Amino acid sequence: MAMFLAGLAIFLGLHSLSIVAPGLRDGIAARLGEGPWRGLYSLLSLGGFVLLIEGYASARLSTPVLYSPPQALRYVAVALMLPVFPIVFAGFLPGRIKATLKQPLLVATKAWALAHLLANGTLLDVILFGSLLAWAVADRIALKRRPARALPEAPPGRFNDLIAVGLGLALYGAFLAGVHRALIGVSPLG
Repeated sequence: MAMFLAGLAIFLGLHSLSIVAPGLRDGIAARLGEGPWRGLYSLLSLGGFVLLIEGYASARLSTPVLYSPPQALRYVAVALMLPVFPIVFAGFLPGRIKATLKQPLLVATKAWALAHLLANGTLLDVILFGSLLAWAVADRIALKRRPARALPEAPPGRFNDLIAVGLGLALYGAFLAGVHRALIGVSPLG
């Protein structure tokens, strides 16, 4: 559990710099240069993510159960996940979806976390998905007070929404067909 908590703290801590200390983030980026800052940020985030995943995998089977969701909520979670992958792709393919949602990656994170909280009731799941849901809500609120930073994205195109939906649904189907089981060890369909 310690490895999981350390990874979560590193990952969310880095991703929260712009929420709690935007001046610190901007100062470090200015001193190092934007390219080196992004490289360091990416390496540290990846390290935190690896710790989080490894810690989750090792603690998953021994974590206490806080609640046992009814089986029907698993299907609600599967339905709630349907738009998540297309929304993620829309974050990088500017079109109507991105313009409507404004922050598609945060919308996708909130839907993903909520879906997983509905279907999973262990202490580890509540910590992971609850933390990510709370972070996404806090980041969205913070974005109202600061300008959003540009993410790498494709050029605007009239077919971007169609591409985002097509790629997203294909990835969603792949996760249902076995990718989730291969990566996480659990089938979302039971």
